Amino acid sequence: MSDMTALPPLSQVIAAHGLSARKSLGQNFLLDLNLTAKIARQAGDLSACDVLEIGPGPGGLTRGLLMEGARHVLAVEKDARCLPALQEIAEAAPGRLTLLNADALGLDPLAHLAPPIRIVANLPYNVGTELLIRWLTPPDWPPFWQTLTLMFQREVAERIVAVPGSKAYGRLALLAQWRCDARIVIH
Repeated sequence: MSDMTALPPLSQVIAAHGLSARKSLGQNFLLDLNLTAKIARQAGDLSACDVLEIGPGPGGLTRGLLMEGARHVLAVEKDARCLPALQEIAEAAPGRLTLLNADALGLDPLAHLAPPIRIVANLPYNVGTELLIRWLTPPDWPPFWQTLTLMFQREVAERIVAVPGSKAYGRLALLAQWRCDARIVIH
């Protein structure tokens, strides 16, 4: 399958490449590989799916997706500083990881993925809501994706699952619940 277990711990990868999360890019790196594996499992059986991951950073969730058996992962990272770390993962999983140094807001993922497609991402805070709205309002329904497994700031997640009449209920909750079975599965 791959030699993902030979990769160094993420803390060493971050130190070796001089990485730090940049607030201006909405970054929040996931470093706990047990947590990233748990998140990947929340997306279900990935063995027959291509996965779109936005904002992989140094690749914690990317590792989890590949180790949990994703057929192929398209990792879209705007921050070029993270690409060498991600390249190490691509080399450990030959043919299963494609890296794109791009802005997810201007990308057509279908040019790089084959159905069925699932989206699994620790979304950058500054574009997470915008991407969710785009994925929930495509020109044609059903959308290109089968499922969305997304990490948001707690406040945004609570707005997505808010019930009618609650203080957090609004456009985002209405849209998400119209199109999906929105729920919080991990805090």
